[in-house]
Amino acid sequence: MHPGAAGRAYWQAGEEYVIISDGYDLYRFPVKGGKSECLTLNGRKENIRYTLNELDEETRGKQVDVAQSHILTGFNTVDRTSGYYKVKNLLKPSKPVVLAWGKCRYASLNKAQDASVLTFTQQSFEQMPDIWRTDLNFRKPMQLTRMVDQQKQFIWGSPELIHWTSYKGVQLDGVIYKPANFDPTKKYPLIVNFYERNADELYSARVPNPGRSTPDYHMYLSQGYVIFNPDVRYTTGHPGESCYDCVMSGIDSVCALGFIDESRIGATGHSWGGYQVAYLATRTNRFAAIESGAPVVNMFSAYGGIRWATGRARAFQYEHTQSRLGTTMWENPEIYAENSPLMQMHKVTTPILIMANDTDGHVPYTQGIEMFVAMKRLNKPAWLLNYTGEPHWPCMTSNRVDFQIRLLQFFNHYLKGEPMPTWMSEGIRAVDQPYELGY
Repeated sequence: MHPGAAGRAYWQAGEEYVIISDGYDLYRFPVKGGKSECLTLNGRKENIRYTLNELDEETRGKQVDVAQSHILTGFNTVDRTSGYYKVKNLLKPSKPVVLAWGKCRYASLNKAQDASVLTFTQQSFEQMPDIWRTDLNFRKPMQLTRMVDQQKQFIWGSPELIHWTSYKGVQLDGVIYKPANFDPTKKYPLIVNFYERNADELYSARVPNPGRSTPDYHMYLSQGYVIFNPDVRYTTGHPGESCYDCVMSGIDSVCALGFIDESRIGATGHSWGGYQVAYLATRTNRFAAIESGAPVVNMFSAYGGIRWATGRARAFQYEHTQSRLGTTMWENPEIYAENSPLMQMHKVTTPILIMANDTDGHVPYTQGIEMFVAMKRLNKPAWLLNYTGEPHWPCMTSNRVDFQIRLLQFFNHYLKGEPMPTWMSEGIRAVDQPYELGY
């Protein structure tokens, strides 16, 4: 697979030049050949990722008038702050001028059709994306909505960006979410939740809701958990070991801060995240409990199928893209075995809750069954949730609420010592699945 584009390309009016992002700065390239020119000068030097805002609906997606002034969105890839900048024009290189900047995420910039008025949203983990109004130079911005008033009665929490070095020397970032009224002298249970790289979401708001697959952060923070969301950087051919290298070293870094009870650490992930936590279960006994949603545990059987939702052969994603094995099953079966948690399930000592829904069009439902049957055959504690008729994740609100309650009960039992709920101690057949809450 060829690398994807670093950003959008914009045609200059007259189509003599095209403006392209390199991931930080905007460059102008002559269509008929010639030397490119960096227009924003300081993006890569100061770790700012510039994005051009097309405020004119009539020309949006068509061409850019380089003789006019433009507003750019800037995102700092180191501290994750963001803001808006102004350039007088795009005729020659210049350093963008700051209009607004802060420890927040700016988004949804729009201009009134017949007035010099802008609206935008400003958000952070503690602040929902309120709408603001201002002029073209961001003078005297006015807040139009106050969603913060709706969250005053709830225990919220706060994020903190941390940095560490993996066992193999990779520099990594992650976010720790601490509960409100955090006391650094106490010992807290830890939930590790991750996918690939999410540190860029440091200042993104999270709306409290019964999520399809991710634990509701506010619910866990309000009950005295700390949540850790580490970034993972992968080496082709060894995605499982890359996960171990990044996540476990990150947990070491968090525990070194002194406020985590190392006997009460849980992990949860879904889809690719579900695969990763399943792999971790075979490599470490550090976790008191793990939830693995829609995991692939057998790279061999998964490789030979199709994605039912699209009909695409699954082989592509194992040789390239997310699974990153870099080879076919026949060229290097050892790589497929190394990265298949099923092959090492006998090493698992951690209780595991598995979710695998029977109409999943992304990950074969049978993968979850393979994991569950292996755990039961090996006499290891495991539970399987199947939301009948649901796809890759539960979509019905009742099922999402049900999943969030069971997930919290699972972690509360193993990380807080609360009594085991009936559905865990006695089990519930799929055909007897209750339609009312209260287990």
